[in-house]
Amino acid sequence: MRAAKAVIAALAVIALIGAAWFAAGWWGDAEVEEDTTFIVRSGSTLTSVAHKLEADGLIASADAFLLRAKILGSGDPVKAGEFAIAADASPATILDTLQHGEVIRRFVTIPEGMPSILVHEKLMGENLLTGDIPVPQEGSILPDTYDFERGETRAAVLARMQEAMKTYLASAWEKRGANTVVDSPREAIILASIVEKETGLPKERRMVAGALSNRVRIGMALGADATTIYPITRGKPLGRRIRVSELRDKNPYNTRAIAGLPVGPITNPGREAIAAVLDPAQTKALYYVADGSGGHVFAETLAEHNRNAAAWRRLRRERGEM
Repeated sequence: MRAAKAVIAALAVIALIGAAWFAAGWWGDAEVEEDTTFIVRSGSTLTSVAHKLEADGLIASADAFLLRAKILGSGDPVKAGEFAIAADASPATILDTLQHGEVIRRFVTIPEGMPSILVHEKLMGENLLTGDIPVPQEGSILPDTYDFERGETRAAVLARMQEAMKTYLASAWEKRGANTVVDSPREAIILASIVEKETGLPKERRMVAGALSNRVRIGMALGADATTIYPITRGKPLGRRIRVSELRDKNPYNTRAIAGLPVGPITNPGREAIAAVLDPAQTKALYYVADGSGGHVFAETLAEHNRNAAAWRRLRRERGEM
């Protein structure tokens, strides 16, 4: 009887030791030596993930990981995405991270007034994205900061940017003021793209929009240099002074040579520029010129504008800019 009890006691000790060893292999025995990231591809199974974890040196054995996961882990599926794995993370922590943790998000920022050719270059230059995209339609992207996952397609990120513009423009159009001169959302984007290029000061946007709207009302040429440059560079900096021949070129973008709106947007305008066009300032101003401090001085008459322009030229000469 004593011998039998001794055997039972020994077996119990062995079972406890085995259970402790089995548990330690799940909640202890970290193989992760330093903070790292791990990517779970779309469609991956726990088995394929386990073998990748072993190959990356994050667990000792895929088979042991799968056995312990089946008995001690959650039955929830692993998520696709990129995850942060902390140094000394146990197999249990790793599985929980891949099942319930937050996917690492990356960010790309499109500033207000960035033309589509530069948006294209920015997205194509982001090496954590995949696939090719064409240069998007000008004015179709809402400037903002967008998040993405490593390995996501550029087409998917671009689609979110364009959907954001459609959503915002539809909402803004419904709230347009009675004094707007644009007759459609597309015209709003075209005029807003000019406002975006004409001033970098948020407080001036509605005033610039008001002056340009007044010109549209009376059929006066908008006279925006950025529209002259656009057909030449597609929105990139010109890098030189505009030639007289370019100012006189009656192409459908050049508002120095034609009256009314250009044929299309010249950049991707932001929310504030669009809102300014849809509710411009109530003003009689038709002209504006730089004031030397980053803003503009506005005028209702050509004579007043000429005086303002002469003052600006004097200031430039004093600064050695002419």
